[in-house]
Amino acid sequence: MLFNLAHRTSVLRSKFVSRQISASLNGFGDHVFKGAIAAPFLQKQGLPPNALDTYTWTTDGSAEKVAAAILEWAKSNNATLYTHWFQPLGSAGVRHGQTGQVHNSMFEFDKSGLPVWRFDAKNLLQGETDGSSFPNGGMRQTHCAGAYITLDPTSPIFLRGDTVFIPSCLSSYDGHALDQKIPLLRAADALSREGTRLLKNLGFNVNSLVMNIGLEQELFLVPRDAYNRRPDLQMAGRTITGKMSPRGQEMSDHYMAPPSLASPALACMQEIQRQCFNLGIPLRTRHREVAPNQYEFAPLYGTVTTQIDQNMMVMQIIEEVASSFGLAALLQEKPFQGVNGSGKHNNWSIATDCGTNLLNVKQLAKNSGSSEIFPVIMAAILKGVYQHGDLMRLSIATPGNDFRLGACEAPPAIVSTHLGEEMTRYLQGYADGEEAVYQANTKTISMGASVLMPLTVPAEDRNRTSLFPYGGHRFEFRAVGSSQNVSLVNTVLATITANSFRQFSDAIEAGESPKQVAQKALKDSWNVIFNGNGYDTANQETLLKRGVWCINSNIDAIRRYTAPENVALFERMGVLEQKECEARQAVLYTHYIGTVEVEANCLLNMLQQHVIPAVREGDVGPLSELRDCVDLLKTELEKLNSLEDPLDKRADVARVLRLQTMVKIREVVDAAEAVVPAHLW
Repeated sequence: MLFNLAHRTSVLRSKFVSRQISASLNGFGDHVFKGAIAAPFLQKQGLPPNALDTYTWTTDGSAEKVAAAILEWAKSNNATLYTHWFQPLGSAGVRHGQTGQVHNSMFEFDKSGLPVWRFDAKNLLQGETDGSSFPNGGMRQTHCAGAYITLDPTSPIFLRGDTVFIPSCLSSYDGHALDQKIPLLRAADALSREGTRLLKNLGFNVNSLVMNIGLEQELFLVPRDAYNRRPDLQMAGRTITGKMSPRGQEMSDHYMAPPSLASPALACMQEIQRQCFNLGIPLRTRHREVAPNQYEFAPLYGTVTTQIDQNMMVMQIIEEVASSFGLAALLQEKPFQGVNGSGKHNNWSIATDCGTNLLNVKQLAKNSGSSEIFPVIMAAILKGVYQHGDLMRLSIATPGNDFRLGACEAPPAIVSTHLGEEMTRYLQGYADGEEAVYQANTKTISMGASVLMPLTVPAEDRNRTSLFPYGGHRFEFRAVGSSQNVSLVNTVLATITANSFRQFSDAIEAGESPKQVAQKALKDSWNVIFNGNGYDTANQETLLKRGVWCINSNIDAIRRYTAPENVALFERMGVLEQKECEARQAVLYTHYIGTVEVEANCLLNMLQQHVIPAVREGDVGPLSELRDCVDLLKTELEKLNSLEDPLDKRADVARVLRLQTMVKIREVVDAAEAVVPAHLW
């Protein structure tokens, strides 16, 4: 079932579509405490204008002055509250905004009962809250309710409404991570530590490394009145029943088509961009996607923690703004059967503190003075992908990806990487001992018309069927789900790459040449490189014979969190302890089971309260089969709920319920919808 956005009232059209857009760029980042916005407030406190550019201000005695500057900035913007803004576990697809926050006043009352401003370093840098109701995977006992918050200086403080938002991290009393961000920051440290060590061994001295990412956010916008008639969309974020529409995406007529002025979608997207603009979120691109009512936003790239924080806020703004335009935003990976679902491509690269992109061949060679570094970096990354593809698959094991991976809209669950023919030939020659320098040569194409200038195209074509293709200057993790917090994705990429860097340095420092180390890694990992059509079943069989990672079941992927070799990897790199791995695995299992329970109970209610009464009243359709479906669903739910731990066994049962039992029931319901009069349905 798909919804037509043109079915809106003339009131919505006249109210929203005609909004004028100013050509001015004024206002970008006005609500972010950084750069030119923060400078005058910092200088007023005797700090340099760039005081926040390094993270030492939290410990070098500057924090009181920074807090005073933030208070003055808040007052100038009529803000009276602040919140430590963090990212609890188990939030994707269920928690609005996917963040936790408590709004506290920036004032106290004096002895006479009058309010006085009060916001100091203690308020800014850390806080304490009740963590008893956040998912923790058994990390703490019920009666141990304390959770502790600390400011994250890698992501800027910002303002929304009357509240100052302070990006933060959440931990237990014992220092165990209870959020998405702490392991990411640990992994970023490991990547920087091992990366600078390797570069030093290669003759390129830098102070630190940072991950840069760009996140392409896909979504659906549907009429809110239609959404309000669908209990499954409201409760589960996807249609659990619904026959195919006579028209879907078969004609390829939606992709990059003009946003229609007959609906409020364009005005909605403009308002989303405006609000993000003020928050310093550069949503550079907007367009229609493949499926009806599907759209995409894409920002400019940035540092990993800032981009993730901004994406959390983008998803929240999308949902909130959509409602004010008579729309509902669907961020779930597969809201409708039979048309494409939504993803969030994670474009990933590594840069030095001086701005050198390690995946940019020419830039790296120019700034380092060596053309020998790039193939070593590539070899290390490919080694990590080949060895730890199970962790990459784990990082995208969201409930929504059950229905999306490999469905001609996302890569299959086979972990391979497309490099392109020229890069592949270059690395093959390098591995075989040939002396060559990679040249990312562009080519010129004639359009065959005299008025059209020749077209210059990149050295390599795109490959949308590869899970982790190289795109020139970056890798693109294409299988990430649209509702995900991508912290785990980038924690895994940083960890496995840092480990490869560590292994390379160990070998080099033991006497091997960098080239020998990289050549061996390339030969050992060569099977993970595949430039062909990943959707083709014959090619998939070929890849499986090569021994690359392929885990079709999300539950089997989650099992890999506590595989002994993976726990050892996370511990060795200082990212997660065994207890934290076990806890996060438990949260993923619980999140999956809970998602299926919500969907199954919703389906049961729809059968009993909507479908069967409609079939009975219309006196058509498979009434007896539908009643059998009710009995079957009740039995399977009881089976799921009666199971004791271990959690993975319950998750296995939930997966069968979702992907087998509920799919079969949907077929019966959709057959009924095809014959029951529309006014009864």
